[in-house]
Amino acid sequence: MRSYLTKYLMKEFARTSMTTAGMDLRLLRAPQTTIAILPTLSFTENDTSCGEQILSHRNVEKVLIGGVLTVLTLFTICGNLLVVISVCFVKKLKQPSNYLIVSLAVADLSIAVAVMPFVSITDLIGGQWIFGQVFCNVFIAMDVMCCTASIMTLCVISIDRYLGITKPLTYPVRQSGKCMAKIVLSVWLLSASITLPPLFGWAQNVNDDKVCLITQDVGYTIYSTAVAFYIPMSVMLMMYYRIYRAAKVSAAKHTIQGFPKAEDERNSVDCVTAALKLQKEVEECASFSRLLKNDRKNISIFKREQKAAATLGIVVGAFSVCWLPFFLMSTARPFICGVECSCVPLWVERFLLWLGYANSLINPFIYAFFNRDLRTTYRNILLCRYRNINRKLSAASMHEAIKLAERPDLEI
Repeated sequence: MRSYLTKYLMKEFARTSMTTAGMDLRLLRAPQTTIAILPTLSFTENDTSCGEQILSHRNVEKVLIGGVLTVLTLFTICGNLLVVISVCFVKKLKQPSNYLIVSLAVADLSIAVAVMPFVSITDLIGGQWIFGQVFCNVFIAMDVMCCTASIMTLCVISIDRYLGITKPLTYPVRQSGKCMAKIVLSVWLLSASITLPPLFGWAQNVNDDKVCLITQDVGYTIYSTAVAFYIPMSVMLMMYYRIYRAAKVSAAKHTIQGFPKAEDERNSVDCVTAALKLQKEVEECASFSRLLKNDRKNISIFKREQKAAATLGIVVGAFSVCWLPFFLMSTARPFICGVECSCVPLWVERFLLWLGYANSLINPFIYAFFNRDLRTTYRNILLCRYRNINRKLSAASMHEAIKLAERPDLEI
């Protein structure tokens, strides 16, 4: 009996010890579990279901961000509006080649009016989308269409400049208003076609109560970035290279050798050699004079080639700096982050997006810098001198023509 009682007490003691140890182990684990859960709860409160963090800006940061984005938007609107008003209301600027510049200005103006304000408000509140799921799809469609139209119009302008330089006699004849209108319409239809797949079920945009993000489907991303950026950029680079090469060949063709440099004479001067040198210099001077008189047209074409190469070079450079980082990020994002959401830091994504939008700001000023008629029109409109703009442009053109007739070496 004593032995049985002893065994029973030992079993109860062992069971009690195991229960106590288990309770102690759970108590020891409880604080660790609590510590692991609390940061997760606080993190998800400020984040979306997609994993993008919603930032919380201080008042000073909101003022700075709002001021910069507002200035950028207003300057974009004013610059592109000046282009549209100038070409549409000034008779001399109503040329078929300027239809493309108007199309570019309309695309950039649409970005400033229909896209930038909503992006600015979203950035001010830390990246949270507050305009609803239905408008999210409309907003993304507008953003993609306007940006693509701007980029593709730049591409068509580069082709137009190349054909105008390489075929100066035949291309202006074929360049009619109807032809340019069809080209502009084709650009906008192609730009709109890129926005249709997400609206018809090929790829759905990332859209919840807090996030509005373009679809991250790999196939659609490759298709849209190729059509909207990589193909136009390749064409622009090719056109710039060909124009630059044509200008270089023309420069080599029109280069006039300088007068022979005087050689050092050691002791005496040969009179016959000096007379021959003098005669050669006179002949070269006469040849130079005949070249200036008889080759003015070729020099004018050469100057046009130089000017087109410089203009297109700045346009391509500004375009690449503004849009290349954003499209590289957009192309790599689905492969790195997956197709459900974005893992790119919000400030990086927004900075690259606004850098691309800045291209819409600088386009009007680039073309005005290289176009005397646009500069004159801008100046008169800003100074409220609306009367006789066409007469002033005609007078300026006549003055330039007279200067060119007198000094054909001057830049056009």
